[in-house]
Amino acid sequence: MRKLFLSILLLGFWTPGISQSQVFLDTVKVQSIRIPLRINETGRNITILRADQIQQLPFTSLDELLQYMPGVEVQSRNAFGAQGDISMRGATFSQVMVLVDGLKLNDPLTAHFNSSIPVAPSEISRIEILRGAAAAMYGADAVGGVIHIITKAYVRGSDNETDVSGNLNYGTHKLIQAQQGFSMQKDRLYIGGGFMMNQSDGELIPEKVLDNSTLEAYNNYFDIKTVGASFGYQFDKGWAVRGRMAYDYRDFSARHFYTNSLFDKSVETTRTWWNQLQVEKIGPSSRTDVNLGYKFNTDVFVFSPDFPSTNMHETQFLNLQLNHQQTINEKVSVSFGIQADQRSIESNDRGDHEDWHAGVYAMGVVNPIDPLHISGSLRLDYDQNYQTEVSPQINLSYVLPKVVFRASAGRSIRAADYTERYVSRQIEGLSPGRSLGNPDLRAENSWSEELGLDLSLTSSWTLKATGFLRQSSNLIDYVSTPASQIADNGNLQEGADYFLASNISNVQTRGLEIESWLRQSIGSNSSVNWSIGYTYLNTTNEAGIVSVYISSHAGHLLTTQAVINTPRLQLGINGLYKIRDERTAASINSTLAPGYTLWNTKLGLKLNGNLGINLQIHNLFDTAYQDILGAPMPGRWFMGGIQFGF
Repeated sequence: MRKLFLSILLLGFWTPGISQSQVFLDTVKVQSIRIPLRINETGRNITILRADQIQQLPFTSLDELLQYMPGVEVQSRNAFGAQGDISMRGATFSQVMVLVDGLKLNDPLTAHFNSSIPVAPSEISRIEILRGAAAAMYGADAVGGVIHIITKAYVRGSDNETDVSGNLNYGTHKLIQAQQGFSMQKDRLYIGGGFMMNQSDGELIPEKVLDNSTLEAYNNYFDIKTVGASFGYQFDKGWAVRGRMAYDYRDFSARHFYTNSLFDKSVETTRTWWNQLQVEKIGPSSRTDVNLGYKFNTDVFVFSPDFPSTNMHETQFLNLQLNHQQTINEKVSVSFGIQADQRSIESNDRGDHEDWHAGVYAMGVVNPIDPLHISGSLRLDYDQNYQTEVSPQINLSYVLPKVVFRASAGRSIRAADYTERYVSRQIEGLSPGRSLGNPDLRAENSWSEELGLDLSLTSSWTLKATGFLRQSSNLIDYVSTPASQIADNGNLQEGADYFLASNISNVQTRGLEIESWLRQSIGSNSSVNWSIGYTYLNTTNEAGIVSVYISSHAGHLLTTQAVINTPRLQLGINGLYKIRDERTAASINSTLAPGYTLWNTKLGLKLNGNLGINLQIHNLFDTAYQDILGAPMPGRWFMGGIQFGF
């Protein structure tokens, strides 16, 4: 398996004549940089995944789609989108920001919910992946990178058209998998919506017999549904209004998602309501927008039905943003804005809390001489939790006909979530060895630097290489601490030790990203698209000891995806190869292997212009693997059905 993957990797890097369209570097403007710039002008390593590419790839959820993109690692606890942690450039899963149409999605309860994205694939216009620090533009949590999902309602359209498309599949273990969507653009009005569902009884995880006990067999079931609707209307004189609402439901077996306890029989149900509204005014040389977002989430977590162990949480996140962009002349543009948000929680485990936050940013872009592009950002944040933080950023890009040189440096922060601050604080007589929140946590902070090179070997075949460093301090981890040393310890047992969330770690992360992007038309109606990426990561500190939580990322990660299109046939393949530290949990007789290879494939056949059939195989070679110690991932799954588009 390793030889197969490495052969494909080398072939992808050195095969000439199969190429990615130069549109990715020269014409696409990136929205995630506040001031829209062409990718080669940003000084950053950015990837754009368009709607037509998304629909051609073999995936069943958005986190699964992202994990095959170069430089993105997703540590899943079950396939089909039940739950996954997104990591970039060695950042923890809580140090990656997820945006939907410019609004922050990151959950205030726990970053484990950041991949519960309330967007159906059919609603997406494109996904922008920005690697590296972006706190100077977006504030706390944008440490390792940004995943920005832009829906069709938030893209200015002009053509009158109506589109209805989707698929419906049935598969192994009574799997029902569906994606449907519609969109209508008529004159100035846009209306759209989408639906996604993954539902199955799940695989049977076999019984484990230990020395003194038995772990019973169980089904790794999941029931996941996402539905969304959106609208947009363009008025006279450059005014426009857009809005979107969505509902996301997830009910799944969560056994050993968070613990390696013998008593863990966890199940979890989450519900998310998402609403957003934008008013925009575009002038001859300016753009102003006001954005309002509201997220309401409920989480019911049952550790075991054998004894009282239900945790119930309700969180709310209200977010208001004002942004203004002004073009001064052909060589200078500026942008500035303010943000205010309020988050709150009601929990039988963490208590009831409320915090507010405000931030202000400014950004400028200057093109002093034709090949050189300079952009800089400065942001000031005040938060009731971590007080005042300043985040600067500077980016340089030197654009030649065949080569782009990139450089970037900036500071970023990450705020503790409600779990890290308050977990188990409301449980009376807390049993020893449990995790305990710390309301006095400070913000994590880091400095990041990178140098990169984009090389166009042909008019459309591109190679990219990026080296990066990050120096982090005040990283949050759980430390064994005697009850006598813990403030406000009225719920703790005297003489016991607990794992207290603390600002303890200072680490350095260094890495290298290498990518090959290829796209080739074959005749007039066929094409081949191929991308391959390799990421190397190394996290260390002066003491030579880095906790598992902070260094859980893969040291070596290979990803690839390819799509072959003909008038009748469509073949999509994606795969990854991961090397990381081996770990064991003797309590449940489980091992996290030091590496694994994973492949998925999708074959589609058009029956006529509107209807087709497809076959998809997840985990093609039936690899036994885990991303999170104790949570086995599914083996080979078959699914097939119909696909349609009008």
